[in-house]
Parts: sequence; C-alpha cells; structure tokens
Amino acid sequence: MTRGAADAAIAADGAIAADAGSAANGGSAANGGSAADGGSAANGGSTADAGSAAAAGAGPFAHIQRRFDARINATVAILHPGDYYVAAAGELVGTVLGSCVSACIRAASLRIGGMNHFMLPSNQSDGAAAWSSGTWVQTRFGNVAMERLINEILKRGARRSELEVKLVGGGKVLDALTDVGARNIQFAREYVRAEGFRLLGEDLGDIYPRKVLYDPASGAVRVKRLPRSGRQLLVEEVRYLRTINDAPQGGEIELF
Repeated sequence: MTRGAADAAIAADGAIAADAGSAANGGSAANGGSAADGGSAANGGSTADAGSAAAAGAGPFAHIQRRFDARINATVAILHPGDYYVAAAGELVGTVLGSCVSACIRAASLRIGGMNHFMLPSNQSDGAAAWSSGTWVQTRFGNVAMERLINEILKRGARRSELEVKLVGGGKVLDALTDVGARNIQFAREYVRAEGFRLLGEDLGDIYPRKVLYDPASGAVRVKRLPRSGRQLLVEEVRYLRTINDAPQGGEIELF
C-alpha cells in the first residue's frame, strides 16, 4: 500500500471515525488499530483454520468458511459475493467489497446479527436468468439477500421493528465501466427506509474497495479502504461485470 490506510470505524452508536494506522501497523481493535490491519481473515491473511464439517454447521451457512484469527482472538466467518450469515456467539463476520454492498443487520437487545454481500440491487429476470437456481445464486441480488438475512435473524427471536442497520461498500472501483456501486447504494438506502429500519451508520461510495469486519454482538464495524490500483481486484471486477447476467451456475466465485 503506497499511502496511509484510512480505517473507518462505524462504532456501535453509528459514529464514523478515522484511524491513522497503516496496513503495516499490525494494530488490534484493543489499541485502536483495525482488526483487519496486517491482513485480515476476510482476505485470507495468516489465520489458523478452525474449519471442520462439524463446525461449519448445516442449513444455509454450511458452506461459509470460518477461521480463527489469533491476532483478534476470535473466529471470523468469511463472506463471498452472494453469501449471507448470522453469527454465532463470539463470532465476527468479514468480507472484501468493490462495487458490491454489505448490510450489517442487528437486534441490539439480543446482541445477535449478521451480514450479507450482494452484487446487484434486484433480480429483474423473474427467474429467467441463466443463474436462476440455488440459494447462493439468488442471494447475489440485494432484494433476496436482505430478506434472507433478516428472516434468519428473526428466527432467532428478534423483532423486525428493532432491527438496526449499517451499510458498507458500493465503490466505483473502475472508471470506465458502469457504476454498479451507485445502483447498489441507492437500493440499500431505499430498502432500509421503506422497511422502517434504523440506519445507524454507513461507509458508501467513493472510488475504493473495502475490507470489512463486523462484530454483531457490539454492533461495531471496522472498514479499511484498500488501494485502488490492485491488478487482481480490477481484473476480477471486470470479469464480474461482464458475466454477471449470463454466466452459468458453477462453483464458488471469489471476486477479490
């Protein structure tokens, strides 16, 4: 990274603050550094794999990768595009976003919540798109990803009226291509407003990809803006934009 990293902390009260730490400082949440500093579990950085078939659980979260990160002494569930996840006690949720958006949704009274990671605002194909089957495929769209995540939180005893939301992502990481991020941002804000949820904080738009780490128990979100010049990120974003509407269903896809 060629510049100082700007970590945006969306705290439990929704405030957004800047962290002057750099990606090399190895800081932890305890000393003000981002839990993502020095490479986070969200992008596969030096963690001990805690995964097993038993630990992965069943149902809609069976495929979610979980890793124990010794630097923050916590298990992190790592989301890829089309994923959503409700954290177990003590777990954090992490991802990396370009033009995609993640909603961090929480029931504060129960200290439970989760995150999604969607690619496009809504499915306009009425099931006619080539990627038209499977939970993962459906939840690449914001309208499906939001409802699936919310329903899983409600199953755990939360009331819809108490849910609070923080939004992250939607960067315009490629100048030459359509601004998918802006569409995702518009959808996310309109959805939250229409459903009457409390929007406590957001870190949206601009031109940077982001690394995100969410603690549903406290409601805290850590966001690190990543360098825009990363070749792999640009290549994958172009591939995603060219194939998202007509690519055949396959295995797991990782954009970044």
